[in-house]
Amino acid sequence: MKRAIALVLLALTVLPAAVASAAPEPQTTVTAIEGEVMCPICGTLLELSDSPQARREKVFVAKLVAEGKSKAEIKDALVTQYGSEVLAVPRGSGFDLTAYLVPIVALLAAIVALAFAVARWRRDGGGTSGKIASEHSLPDEDAERLDDDIARYDL
Repeated sequence: MKRAIALVLLALTVLPAAVASAAPEPQTTVTAIEGEVMCPICGTLLELSDSPQARREKVFVAKLVAEGKSKAEIKDALVTQYGSEVLAVPRGSGFDLTAYLVPIVALLAAIVALAFAVARWRRDGGGTSGKIASEHSLPDEDAERLDDDIARYDL
């Protein structure tokens, strides 16, 4: 009896997982696509644009979603129809790869330049203030008066 109950419980836990894995991939929605593509005329996200061209593009996307196309297939169809400018995020290959690489290279160059500047600043003793102070030293009585004033403000 306990064995039968255990088998039923096991079947109830395994069966939904098996059914879920056998279910087809859910189709995409128009709103999911609109957030990732742009209007080729005004250059804004399709979900934010209301130009006549954007409305035509939304109808095109809705037709492809109704046909059961996947997100990748719809994006490929949009690129074929309107060109690669329609994608909000550039592809990670070819010339579009520079959109990702240029900021990274610029950041690394800035970090290296900053590291060299800090190293040079530390090697020079923190700047030129020491050189200026030694060239323009105060007369003895002014230096004493300055030291006395500073001593009054020490806590």
